[in-house]
Amino acid sequence: MEQTPGAASELGTTSMQVVMIGLGEEKFALDAELVREIIDPVPVTKVAGARSFIPSVINVRGNVIPLADLRIRFGMPQIENSVDTRIVVIEIEIDKEPVLVGLTADRVYEVTEISQAAAQQTPRVGMHWKPEFIHFITKWREEFVIVPNIERILN
Repeated sequence: MEQTPGAASELGTTSMQVVMIGLGEEKFALDAELVREIIDPVPVTKVAGARSFIPSVINVRGNVIPLADLRIRFGMPQIENSVDTRIVVIEIEIDKEPVLVGLTADRVYEVTEISQAAAQQTPRVGMHWKPEFIHFITKWREEFVIVPNIERILN
């Protein structure tokens, strides 16, 4: 199986604790170790000249946090927020420094475990996303879920 850099060590274990989120009909599994909190939508401030998929910032308890829209990054259609919309605040390392980033999710399902033993290679055809944005695909409740490579997506 072809893996993205850094994925090999993650695939060495059989299960992984994740936060399941939804974007449209797609389900994504975010590594629970990255997730700092899940909040309701808050007012956003657009940033002139920002990258298209990180168009704004939010204020979370006095901290200015960039807000990323994975729908834009994956080429999915934009939709209005709903009662299920949440912001998942994650902490990733950029240039060896911890950085908080908010990710807009259409819905958050639950914290659960997924199998890495059943990991599948990312198909090269018919996908909304670039293969380099995906660590691997696996099954959750008889559905395929995507484990994204957040560092690559945000850089």
